[in-house]
Amino acid sequence: MLELRPFNTLGGAHHGWLDAHHHFSFAEYHDPKRMHWGNLRVWNDDIIAPGTGFPQHPHRDMEIITYVREGAISHADNLGNKGRTEAGDVQVMSAGTGIAHSEYNLEATPAKIFQIWIIPNEAGLPPSWGAKPFPKGDREGFVTLASGKTGDSESLRIRADARLVAATLKAGESAEYQLDSGRREYLVPATGVIDVNGVRAYARDGVAVENEQVLRVTAIEDSEIVLVDLA
Repeated sequence: MLELRPFNTLGGAHHGWLDAHHHFSFAEYHDPKRMHWGNLRVWNDDIIAPGTGFPQHPHRDMEIITYVREGAISHADNLGNKGRTEAGDVQVMSAGTGIAHSEYNLEATPAKIFQIWIIPNEAGLPPSWGAKPFPKGDREGFVTLASGKTGDSESLRIRADARLVAATLKAGESAEYQLDSGRREYLVPATGVIDVNGVRAYARDGVAVENEQVLRVTAIEDSEIVLVDLA
């Protein structure tokens, strides 16, 4: 089963410095039918104006993944971690017992990000942060970017039964992702137009997946696809 969630049906708000769209209930947007998808709690599509961002604020007991689509984002937290994550790269924050951080766009152009929150396997663990480059041009098929699954040693680690993968496809190219029984997936094309198991999705649409054996994604236009595989 695939459920298309068109971009124009998402919740959100425009704050001047931040243009935010929410695939799931978040902040002032509440839809009882879109509270979560498995252990995926948040998928925010944010555009952050140059020279602005989120001042320091706290999180607790959540796995927070930031996927940078365009531009770059600069992170700092109360553990002393600092980093600049640019387009195609990923940062992961395990909030654990508590962490306070800021996220700013210090660049001259807008930063476009997906911020993805996943419920952890266990609460009350020590907080941590990490980042890693994943050049878009190096992706042949789906590449694992962050994972709590055994064997995904090349990816960033998260403390959740989930895996974040991405693919960059030229028009006409296809990629397949094998699905395990009983799991759910959520897929968003960051750019382009795709066909996924017969469903056409445009840039920034969401596709909720359940009870499928394989996802075959074909790019109608040059496309960048981000997918989370979930419990």
